[in-house]
Amino acid sequence: MRMLEVEVQVEIRPTEDEEKVKKAVERFFKVNWISMDDYKFTKIYRGVGRGLEAIEGFYHALRKQQILDAARQYLFRGKGEEFVRFYLNKQVAFAGSISFCSYEYGESPLGAITVIIKTREVEKLIEWLTPRTVKGKPIETGEPPDP
Repeated sequence: MRMLEVEVQVEIRPTEDEEKVKKAVERFFKVNWISMDDYKFTKIYRGVGRGLEAIEGFYHALRKQQILDAARQYLFRGKGEEFVRFYLNKQVAFAGSISFCSYEYGESPLGAITVIIKTREVEKLIEWLTPRTVKGKPIETGEPPDP
């Protein structure tokens, strides 16, 4: 059985502080930085985390910010057969909040944080992360997918 895996990719431009950008990601995802591609005017960092603990910060932030309904829409929009892909605003993440982007480029001026969560139980993952709500309060608390 394959373990739940989160893969994060973030572009760092010359005007940005690498440690601050990494910190923005690490507020929500527990990842090990596995690679860095250095291009002429930008760097691309990739990080990977495994198990539910890798997405625990994201899980709690969605509830703290009370954005489960909006998050649910973005996750279902990015749902694949064994993964879900979504984009987060990098500057907002650094400030400690979650703001989804519809596209990788354009909505986040310095590029978005690309997040791919891989699991065989995509539907169960989305239901657990973003349960249905009534007046902003979760009405169902599904079981997490197999870690």
